Amino acid sequence: MVAPKKGKNASAQSKPGRSLALILIAIVALTGGMFASGHTTPRLGIDLAGGTSITLRAVPEAGQESAINKTNMDTAVEIMNRRVNGLGVSEAEVQTQGDRNIIVNIPKGTNSKEARQQVGTTAKLYFRPVLATELSGANATGTPSASETGGASDKATDKATDKATDKATDGDKATDGDKTSGTPSDSASASATSQGRAASDALKADPSPSATGSDGASPSPSASASGDAAATKLQEQYAALDCTDKNARAKAGDGAKPSEQTVACGQNSQGQWQKYILGAAAVDGTEVDEAEAVYNTQTAAGWTVTMKFTDKGSKKFADITGKLAQNQSPQNQFAIVLDNEVVSDPYVSQALTGGNAEISGSFDQEEAQSLANMLSYGALPLTFKEDSVTTVTAALGGEQLKAGLIAGAIGLALVVLYLLFYYRGLSFIAVCSLLVSAGLTYVIMSLLGPTIGFALNLPAVCGAIVAIGITADSFIVYFERVRDEIREGRTLRPAVERAWPRARRTILVSDFVSFLAAAVLFVVTVGKVQGFAFTLGLTTLLDVVVVFLFTKPLLTLMARRKFFASGHKWSGLDPKALGAKPPLRRTRRPSRPAAGPVDPKEA
Repeated sequence: MVAPKKGKNASAQSKPGRSLALILIAIVALTGGMFASGHTTPRLGIDLAGGTSITLRAVPEAGQESAINKTNMDTAVEIMNRRVNGLGVSEAEVQTQGDRNIIVNIPKGTNSKEARQQVGTTAKLYFRPVLATELSGANATGTPSASETGGASDKATDKATDKATDKATDGDKATDGDKTSGTPSDSASASATSQGRAASDALKADPSPSATGSDGASPSPSASASGDAAATKLQEQYAALDCTDKNARAKAGDGAKPSEQTVACGQNSQGQWQKYILGAAAVDGTEVDEAEAVYNTQTAAGWTVTMKFTDKGSKKFADITGKLAQNQSPQNQFAIVLDNEVVSDPYVSQALTGGNAEISGSFDQEEAQSLANMLSYGALPLTFKEDSVTTVTAALGGEQLKAGLIAGAIGLALVVLYLLFYYRGLSFIAVCSLLVSAGLTYVIMSLLGPTIGFALNLPAVCGAIVAIGITADSFIVYFERVRDEIREGRTLRPAVERAWPRARRTILVSDFVSFLAAAVLFVVTVGKVQGFAFTLGLTTLLDVVVVFLFTKPLLTLMARRKFFASGHKWSGLDPKALGAKPPLRRTRRPSRPAAGPVDPKEA
């Protein structure tokens, strides 16, 4: 037999125990993290766990029937996808049906309710100056507010403090004008007469762009006359508005253009409804470049929503805050109006010129992220009406999963039987490799659910079943390289080391091709097919880890055992059964007799 070649290959795995210890530590750490997180099973997609299916129908606004086209529908689908993913609801399906319907399938989960609330919201955002505000409906005549009694409970006071604070990057701040903070806008007016007079004065003092001409001059007499009529009508709407009535809230400001004054409703931090007269929009929501929910550790503000304006929006925002800072409360406040509802109404004391703003107050994490998502992902190009909402059961998906798992189990059993028949003792190493790969896949999928929102659906299960073949292919390549070395007449230990470099190269090339295919499939597809691609890519990476840190070191250890090293007929490495060549030996030439005098007799 050829003697073992001492060198790099022979010593590369002289300590295989280190690799085995490393992967064992990784398995223990990941398993511990899985149990510590409380997520011991993978999160399931809508086809396996059930969920909610929503049908949305595009509704044209007056004179805008042509707006319902393929381009706008595709844009709406893209925005809805970003919204539900921003809420951590992965595997949600958003797709068009016909020319004006969108189907949204949201899997059951902690954020599915919020996703349903946001998915079809038009999210039209405006920054409007506050002209007048007061508690509405029963709130105005019921229990006095904190400002009326001169105090409040600690809980109400804490919740009312700093509800909405906008600040620029240079340190400029807009102080909150919360309805429970004790400002004049908190309490109801004493009588209808005083309410009307206050509203009338406020309408005349509107600092918004539409209240004056382009050059800042007063409007013409004819414009003033029409403006007085509009102001009177708006006063009547304001006086009659009852924000505690759901139908009245839905109709408040309905049909008002951004350039017009309007009425609106909003809830303060104590849950009381308040009504507003608002000036023309000073800044459009599309001029918010980005928004993000962050936790402010430097102050007691807690969760806040930071906004960054575009260059055009920054100029407008600085202009309106500069005008508002010169007024008295509540005309020094501006309202952040989302879909005709006031979500915040901070007041300012100076112009904010930094181009950045922060809305803070009594937000929890969910509320802050919800508002940030709405601002970040923009307005839908169309208005949608919710046609139907149905609950999807997991019965059908469960049956398909059961059938798929049975098929996978049968396939795995056939693979194991083939390994036992063909590789005999080596099948022990192969089966152990499959078990390690399966365990790592399960644990990582369980951890990816709460971390990145990964949800296991039927195509993803198919990807995991396909991965069985990828993993089996890798160690089969290695086993065959080792058997080739034995056929060349080498003993097992040097055969294991000499076969590894060539097998490693083949395994890496094969896995790279599989991973590349999975990556391309993930990028160019949507919906459930991405689940298949993601699982295929994940298991391909795990195959490399298992082969390098488990299969190779374990075979190196087994090669030191007599059962394998001696080439037992049940080891799968019997030289005689493999048709090994005879040991290579150097052929010796016969030696010649020494030169000397020739015997005369022999001559």
